[in-house]
Amino acid sequence: MPNASEGDSRNRRRAAFDVRAGDPGSPVILHVPHASRELTPAARASIVLDDAALDDELDHLTDAHTDVIAHRAADACAVRPWVFTNQLSRLVIDPERFPDEREEMLAAGMAAVYTHGYAGRRLRGEDPGRDATLIREHYDPYARAMTDLVADRLAATGRAVILDVHSYPAEALPYELHGDGPRPPVCLGADDFHTPPELLTGFGPFAVEVNTPFAGCYVPLRYHRREPAVTALMIEIRRDLYVHDPRGLDELAGALAVLAATVS
Repeated sequence: MPNASEGDSRNRRRAAFDVRAGDPGSPVILHVPHASRELTPAARASIVLDDAALDDELDHLTDAHTDVIAHRAADACAVRPWVFTNQLSRLVIDPERFPDEREEMLAAGMAAVYTHGYAGRRLRGEDPGRDATLIREHYDPYARAMTDLVADRLAATGRAVILDVHSYPAEALPYELHGDGPRPPVCLGADDFHTPPELLTGFGPFAVEVNTPFAGCYVPLRYHRREPAVTALMIEIRRDLYVHDPRGLDELAGALAVLAATVS
């Protein structure tokens, strides 16, 4: 649970995302979409929960310390990858959801703008106008920035490799639509168009399985299923690998650094 100062910071205005430049010759982008607990004032005002209930949602839905893993991995690479980090909570908008009826998680109230939480608890009332404003003010600029970064890597290197860094709990949460499958130490989310075999060779010493309990990977819509030079992999790290032993962060960062170096 956050302390008081961390709780107060939820309403502090800050940049929506951070892009850390890598080596000009690196095609690799480490993308960290769900590490933050920060909310904008408007997003907080739209959520009907009290602070204690909101903290519970953030505890379950934040991919804590995945930004630390990504930045440590980047620091360890001889050819530094680029790092794109969401600075706001997924409870503002979730940048990895489709913004329309294509989104599978719409059925759980967890599309680009969440109306329900991890256990089906109501977060927001139905308000299409509010949702459109959140999409316009946060989802669209985020998508443009990520698209621009991918375009920049394509222009500079002829390809772009998105390594999408997430975490997930050892026990399935109620919102998971496919939570009955195996929950390996590391789940590699793959797409048959954007994920070549070389991205599925493993993750350091950690046992992996593909597309369980989560499947697919993030590619900006401009390139989704259109540009084979944009490749991608979702890396879902089971949280018990590091939450009880911070030394796990370094081991995971090392595995991510090796993967980034391999595909650079």
